[in-house]
Formats: sequence, C-alpha cells, structure tokens
Amino acid sequence: MTEPASSADPRNRVVAVTLDEASIGRSGPDIEHERAIAIYDLLEKNLFVPEGEFTGPFTLHIGITGNRLMFDIRREDGAPCVVHLLSLTPFRRIVKDYFMICDSYYQAIRTATPDKIEAIDMGRRGVHDEGSRTLMERLNGKIRVDFDTARRLFTLISVLHWKGEGAGT
Repeated sequence: MTEPASSADPRNRVVAVTLDEASIGRSGPDIEHERAIAIYDLLEKNLFVPEGEFTGPFTLHIGITGNRLMFDIRREDGAPCVVHLLSLTPFRRIVKDYFMICDSYYQAIRTATPDKIEAIDMGRRGVHDEGSRTLMERLNGKIRVDFDTARRLFTLISVLHWKGEGAGT
C-alpha cells in the first residue's frame, strides 16, 4: 500500500514542539525521560497536516487551558495557522491507567523478573495504543496524523494532563 502523496511532502510535519511550562511542573526522572524521548522521536519523523490551506513545516505548542487541551499550530516562521481546543474528558481514564501502569513498569524494571517486566510492558503499550487511537479520533477533521505521530503526541499529552491534574508531583 502506498502512502498518499501529501504524506511524502516534507512540509507536512512538525519541526519544533514546545509544552506549556505553566501546565507542567517538575516531574520525576522517568517522566522527564519519556517526555524527552517523545519530543526527539516526534521531531525525527512525523506526519502532521492541519485541515485547511496551511503550508508547513509547522511548530506546535501544546498546553492545557481550563479543562481543554490546546494545540497552537504555527508555521515554521512563527506565523499563526490555527489553534484547536480538545476536551480532556476522553483522555482522563486512559492517562490515569497509563501512569498507573507506567509506575508499575518502572518499579518492575528495578526488581522483577524479565517475564513480569515483559507482561507489564505489553499492558503499558496496549494502554498507550488506546490513548493514541483516541487522540487520532479527536483530531479527525482537524489535523491528520499517522499512528506513530499520535503515539508520540499522546506521550506529551499524558505529561501535560498528569501535571494539569496536579498528580505525579
């Protein structure tokens, strides 16, 4: 199967991403590591196409405003394109489950058997995939992303959402 022509266009991507520092606080080393890897991987390879007559590459600022997730999309030169606000409600349970299983995973890698670690990691990936699919559904008609891009964005949203709830500090 071939990708649509727009997927191959190097302009259909995010070249910089920032997280609203007011939405996040100081996290533990495991969360900071997840955040850094997600940003690095996202910038290395992504598909990001806002609906409308926008030409990228794009920069993305992600934050929480009230009980909404904010995607502030701009051109690489800083010119505004569009801001999307998404309800956080569909993500609350998934993020809570994701962080609970991540905590178990980080504890397990220090003391558990390889079989136990693998089982927990499979569960962690399953919850992460669920969050990624939910994000793709919520972005439908607003921003086209591929699954790998959605996975990386879900990781970043999880960090913001977790901090936005005041948990994990």
